[in-house]
Amino acid sequence: MRQPVTRLVAASAVAALLSGLTQVSAVAEEKQGMSVVVEGKQIAWDRKKGNCLACHVMADGSLPGNIGPPLVAMKARFPEKAKLREQIWDATKKNPNSMMPPFGRHEILTEEEIDKIVEYVYTL
Repeated sequence: MRQPVTRLVAASAVAALLSGLTQVSAVAEEKQGMSVVVEGKQIAWDRKKGNCLACHVMADGSLPGNIGPPLVAMKARFPEKAKLREQIWDATKKNPNSMMPPFGRHEILTEEEIDKIVEYVYTL
């Protein structure tokens, strides 16, 4: 009779371990997501990189410009994150007279940097 009890205990231990690993994994993914957003903010505010504050009002930004629209309610304005990425990659595709530099097309920012900025801007 001991064998079924031992199997039950072992199965419970494995289930508890897997549950714990899932929770740790979820926390790690959340932290990684937050770090991507933080990195995106750093790139966006960097005067030698994105320099978004030169033209846009952004949350917590000091001395913002007013050439571009305020970056607020971005999820509502860009329900598809890919459209926001396209705008940052090359705003002149939608508006040939745009003052916004084509960050991707002119290789001002890397693909990875643009992705991080998108993640940050999408939180605004």
